[in-house]
Amino acid sequence: MTSAPLAPPGPTPDHDRPRTITAPATRGDRIFRGLLRVAGYSVFAIMGLIAFFLLLRGTDALRASGWSFLTEQKWSPSAHVFGIAAVLPDGVLIAVIALVFAVPVSLTAALFIAEYAPVRLRRGLVTMVDLMAAVPSIVYGLWGFFFLQPRILGMVRWTALHLGGVLPFLKVRTGDIGTSYTSSTFIAGLVVALMITPIITSLSREVFSQAPQGEREGAYALGSTRWGMVRTVVLPFGRGGVIGAVMLGFGRAMGETIAVALIISPIFRFSGHVLEAGANSISALIALRYSESDGLSLSALMAAGLTLFALTLVVNVLAGIVVSRSRSGAATAD
Repeated sequence: MTSAPLAPPGPTPDHDRPRTITAPATRGDRIFRGLLRVAGYSVFAIMGLIAFFLLLRGTDALRASGWSFLTEQKWSPSAHVFGIAAVLPDGVLIAVIALVFAVPVSLTAALFIAEYAPVRLRRGLVTMVDLMAAVPSIVYGLWGFFFLQPRILGMVRWTALHLGGVLPFLKVRTGDIGTSYTSSTFIAGLVVALMITPIITSLSREVFSQAPQGEREGAYALGSTRWGMVRTVVLPFGRGGVIGAVMLGFGRAMGETIAVALIISPIFRFSGHVLEAGANSISALIALRYSESDGLSLSALMAAGLTLFALTLVVNVLAGIVVSRSRSGAATAD
């Protein structure tokens, strides 16, 4: 009688391998997950529809002007001569000026609220910052036109006279304080800076407050001061969030319309002299010319809006790349 061959021994179980834990998805989980997918995909759908609408309405102007739409500084659609070479750089310059003033103030305020303000005062400061973000843009524009501009002309004139020879972009080529220093790119940038400061402050404060408590206490245990803890723990942890907040503020500044339209004296010539009267931006151009436009003029405004949309999209994509490479907390994990 022959015995049946023995089966080969099975693999030795690996006791160090973690066991996969799965939980059955309930009906509520599936519904919630489906709603999240729909919400996420709807963002791409809405963005695509906006781009398609602007491209469809701006096709006539783009065909009539061609590539000169990006290089022409005149705006006369009735004569088939129009372009954004003058308004696009001014809009970017206004946004950059706004960031130069808003970012230091915002980060300082966010650090004070998150790390230094007394607990009783902190809630009131957070509420005030949030309320500033909710103020309509036309209110900021009226404040800048009636209050800020008349009171800042002396400082602007002093800066132009004493620093214009050293820094050419601060030079004002005519000296009439009544007309040469008003409605400038600089003043518009200051007003926009006040508008984006609450946004950057609120987002940065939220990121700073999420710094790990264990790492805070570890810094103190090693003899660090309050500022040392902030410099080595809070700031590195919040770097990615701060970059995202600044880029969001830049996009908000690029698209600001009413406040800029109230301050500037619109011209179609890019000079680069930020203290000199006369400026423009794509958003202000659309707001000021929309009511009187039809046909090719309206198509040209839609093409300008498409350019602003594309520029903002590129800035957000670049910001996403930067944020993904500097995730909050990455520098504190070493």
